[in-house]
Amino acid sequence: MRISELSARSGVPVATIKYYLRERVLPEGERTSPTQATYGDAHLRRLGVIRALVDSGVGIAGVRNVVAVLENPPDHPSALLGAASAAVNPVDDDTADLDLAPALALLERLGGGADDCYPGQITAIARALAALDRAGFAVPEPVLAAYVEHLGAIADAELSATPTDSAEAAVRYVVLGTTLVEPLILALRRVAEQIAASRRFGRD
Repeated sequence: MRISELSARSGVPVATIKYYLRERVLPEGERTSPTQATYGDAHLRRLGVIRALVDSGVGIAGVRNVVAVLENPPDHPSALLGAASAAVNPVDDDTADLDLAPALALLERLGGGADDCYPGQITAIARALAALDRAGFAVPEPVLAAYVEHLGAIADAELSATPTDSAEAAVRYVVLGTTLVEPLILALRRVAEQIAASRRFGRD
């Protein structure tokens, strides 16, 4: 297909596609003349990933990081999904002022360890736990156990629904699942608490 058809099918303006080509986050098409090129379904899939990232607030540098992983896929799929997640939620990896032990202990309860996660993800957990500690708030053990159990189940369910037909499809699923579904999960948690409170204490 020509770039005009690629634009029509993807919904991405021609000028934006040319920008992605210049930034090398979208591969070149097959040259048919010095000024013309044709594009295929792989370009459509890549544009889907790029737009999902950009619409989620990821800058071109973050897009480039994810594309680099797509171009040179890691040995393990979790690294690919971790790269996509890290691009959407960048975290400062500086751990100089953090105690990582509580975060690593939570990872163990989820059945994993440091090697299963991007360093920034561990840092995010550590910072969240440190903020709770500074506020003098401790999550009660039964509540923490429920978090671990049910978040593990959510992760398993989401992973089972992750597309396996292409790396681009998997990354797009993770990106949109992170940016669009996390607010839904938070909203459902708040509603579930209100419903639970009504059951426990009544509405009167």
